[in-house]
Amino acid sequence: MGELVGDSKVDFGALAVLHKWPSLANQRRPDRESYQVSEGTLDECISAFMEKPAATRHLYEIRTAAQPPLVTEVLSPEHVIELSRLREFL
Repeated sequence: MGELVGDSKVDFGALAVLHKWPSLANQRRPDRESYQVSEGTLDECISAFMEKPAATRHLYEIRTAAQPPLVTEVLSPEHVIELSRLREFL
């Protein structure tokens, strides 16, 4: 069940996975792979992400099926925050 955003729908019920990057001094370790923290719907993963302290959110990303043009396969922290704001208006 998607919500209409202009002409674009976002299915917040789509399967998604929240990933975290290993860090050193609060910076992503590019030499390491991210690992799964939780799995659920896009909505649940956005909520789990938003519960993280703002200072560590840059270490997380959400992976889901692409829903062009608003949702890409890997959602950056900035993208997740925008979707969270968008979700509040739907």
